[in-house]
Amino acid sequence: MAGAEQYLKPSVIRSVARLDLRARFIVEGFLTGLHSSPFHGFSVEFSEHRRYSQGDDPRNIDWLVFAKTDRFYVKKYQAETNISGYLLMDLSESMSYTYRQELTKFDYCICLAAALGYLMIHQQDPVGLMTFSQQLHACLPARSKRSQLGNMLGLLSKARPAGQTDVAGNLRRIAAMIRQRSLFMLFSDLLCEPEPVIDALRMLRHRGHDVIVFHVLDEAEVTFPFDTLSDFEDPETGERMIVDAAGIRGDYLESLRELRSRYKRDCLRMGADYVALDTSLPFDRALIEYLSQRKARF
Repeated sequence: MAGAEQYLKPSVIRSVARLDLRARFIVEGFLTGLHSSPFHGFSVEFSEHRRYSQGDDPRNIDWLVFAKTDRFYVKKYQAETNISGYLLMDLSESMSYTYRQELTKFDYCICLAAALGYLMIHQQDPVGLMTFSQQLHACLPARSKRSQLGNMLGLLSKARPAGQTDVAGNLRRIAAMIRQRSLFMLFSDLLCEPEPVIDALRMLRHRGHDVIVFHVLDEAEVTFPFDTLSDFEDPETGERMIVDAAGIRGDYLESLRELRSRYKRDCLRMGADYVALDTSLPFDRALIEYLSQRKARF
């Protein structure tokens, strides 16, 4: 994919609009819950009306609207300091892998990030981008301008996954940089030791940030379709190993299941969201499945 426009081609935008993801995000609490403010009624600006329902504060009824419509509407407020979102993109060499899918893990994550960035900006939420491998690379501050999405995708379209990664170390660096409560959306294959990453995620939650972990693997990494003597290479270290794929398949799949289960369990305990995906799942369906999981919990 040569340019940023590939990640927001008309078919992608139509898909997002057709699924009405923006409304689902609002209704199911993905963004609405993040807009709640302990200072509700102070330092807020009027945004829209909605029909009065039982339990609403009668003091919020807009009597001018009532005079015009003979119906009760309340003023709906939105905090001026909306939560900022940050897309955190892993640029390690392993993210460039694909076995038989059209998209690499990196391309797949960019499509997800494009959809989420599109939704947040149209919800008038600031969103920024940070990319990393062993060190932080691009750091684009959160903005809510329409041009922000093009800026983010422009950076991502020029990025090239390379080298090893330090997910935990970079999460800690980001926590030190961003003090204001934010929503961090991590996109990574998490091919690293889980314990430091879980500790870093726990630190982000302890500091009041919201966290979503999109754990994206290639379809072949999830299904392990190999059944002969196979030559595997670690894309980040270059280490090679010839193995009997059929002989280790069961152990491999069990280890992967345990890894995903651990991330899911520990993220649930700390109040973070964990979304396990693979590149065979259309990214719009991936978002719908994630939203369905949230709906089941609320």
